[in-house]
Amino acid sequence: MKPIFKLFYRIYRMVSAVWYWMRRRFTLPGLCVAGGFLVVAGVGTDIENTVTYQTFALLLALLVLSFAFSRTFRGTFSATRVLPRLGTAGQPLHYRVWITNRSKRPQPSLTLLEDLEDPRPPFQEWLAVQLAENRRAKPFRFSVRRRTSPFKRVKLQEGEVPPLLPGGETEIPLELTPLRRGVLRFKGVTLARPDPFGLFRSLVRTPAVQTVLVLPKRHPLPPIALPGSMKYQEGGVALAANVGRSEEFVALREYRHGDPMRHIHWRSWAKTGKPIVKEFEDEFFVRHALVLDTFDDEPHSEILEEAVSVAASFACAVLTQESLLDLLFVGNQSYCFTAGRGFAHADQMLEILAAATNCTGKSFETLEQLVLNHVSAVSGCICVFQRWDDARKTLITKLRRLNIPLLVLVIVRPGEAKLDAGPLRDEPDRFHVLEMGRIAEQLARLQ
Repeated sequence: MKPIFKLFYRIYRMVSAVWYWMRRRFTLPGLCVAGGFLVVAGVGTDIENTVTYQTFALLLALLVLSFAFSRTFRGTFSATRVLPRLGTAGQPLHYRVWITNRSKRPQPSLTLLEDLEDPRPPFQEWLAVQLAENRRAKPFRFSVRRRTSPFKRVKLQEGEVPPLLPGGETEIPLELTPLRRGVLRFKGVTLARPDPFGLFRSLVRTPAVQTVLVLPKRHPLPPIALPGSMKYQEGGVALAANVGRSEEFVALREYRHGDPMRHIHWRSWAKTGKPIVKEFEDEFFVRHALVLDTFDDEPHSEILEEAVSVAASFACAVLTQESLLDLLFVGNQSYCFTAGRGFAHADQMLEILAAATNCTGKSFETLEQLVLNHVSAVSGCICVFQRWDDARKTLITKLRRLNIPLLVLVIVRPGEAKLDAGPLRDEPDRFHVLEMGRIAEQLARLQ
């Protein structure tokens, strides 16, 4: 079975490479002429009973002349791209490119094309995606919903370059739309100029290596009464926020072994001749845990993308409040990232979420252990799951036994919205099923 998949993979790479080359080399009229040439070539073989062979000769001559004229394009350029540091999946990203003509002749009728990193996956990743699609396909079932290619990272627009004099420089505004979170890598820019017939383009490539981090898509959330209330935090704000100042200052005392150096009161040390430190009051405040389920065997999983988007939406909403938020998930290792009240900001948590990937080498019990070891410090727990099975229900049961207030959200595919709340049957308002394609609408109805 595997050799036939390797053959299909080679065909996939070959067809995608040819299509990429044609889209960059041919203009829209050129594609029409090339398509007409292929059609006429197929139907014009009988020269005794049809005159379509004459059209074949005309189209062939146009294509050959266009290709010959395109070989005359020469030019040297430099490019500087002004990119924002962050983008958001599904949102247009606006930026600018400065182009300088380094050649000694004017350069009219140019088009700017972006060169991105090859999005085509290696064989094993491609095979895993195809097998997952086959397992999910239902026979005799037609769906009008077309899935976006999991390997397509961005929608690009071409930029029109005004005529450039020798040594001239111009600024071109561009727009692209990232389709997926993660790092978007730029390799360079290409300047294209069509032949006199406007059918075929010649290309000059200029290196311009850059990257931009694409953050997860977020959904607007209504005001939500999140689970949990204020809880005692040993060490107070000074410990929880890990900063050297606190408005909850109580008194001065002598230094004890283990006190942080940042708490030393230098003036008192100078007066007394021995180290004196500032003492802070312990405090009660709200601290939430945001648990993200990353356990899915399917690469480029749509459910994982939606789960990350939901988690990012809650991260932005919770961090507008006077509270701490602990993001818990498992990747190649277990992660606990804290933000709020002097810790990291929402953008930093979104950057962490932008890099979250499927966890395939560990069991769900790894996440369960991480959460149970951490819940003693939190006021409530928000769980975003990719499925609702026995392992997830067991975790929720254990959290309820510890009297941890919960908000559970389960992402499902279309048509799978009916799920039993299990251990949350007596609190149905704390269990929500979010159906792909309607997640924004269903999140807007949360209370």
